[in-house]
Amino acid sequence: MFCPYCHHTDSRVLDSRVADDGMSIRRRRQCPVCERRFTTVEQMQLLVVKRSGVVEPFSREKVVSGVRKACKDRPVSDADLVRLGQRVEDELRASGMCQLPSERVGEAILTPLSELDAVAYLRFASVYRHYQSLEDFSAEILRLTQQHPSVDSDAGTAPVPAN
Repeated sequence: MFCPYCHHTDSRVLDSRVADDGMSIRRRRQCPVCERRFTTVEQMQLLVVKRSGVVEPFSREKVVSGVRKACKDRPVSDADLVRLGQRVEDELRASGMCQLPSERVGEAILTPLSELDAVAYLRFASVYRHYQSLEDFSAEILRLTQQHPSVDSDAGTAPVPAN
């Protein structure tokens, strides 16, 4: 650990504590050269393994950005999206795994999104789960209304034009 003041390559740990969130460790350190003190925070890094095999760090901002597209023109605020992103990250961290398949991230998004907005959920699920037909949408709408009976019956459906 480099000293942020003199850039010496070593430091001594004076105190270690679990942070308030329980997901990180706060360490108080002292540089042996300049004797100045500084604090570091260590957090488990979540890695996402994509279908191609590429591994990249988990990004809450990327989750929010993807969900924002599904929420376009829906009554969902930025604060709602931030809370959803935090909830997804908390769930993934709670799994205890440091490397997660991208499919697991998508699945972690679906439940809080279905609770937030049924239409946005259908939009996201249709892309994520690769819906191919009207039957796929109908089955998902039926499952959604059974799971959330308080959801307005018109919220997740749109009239289907007759051919």
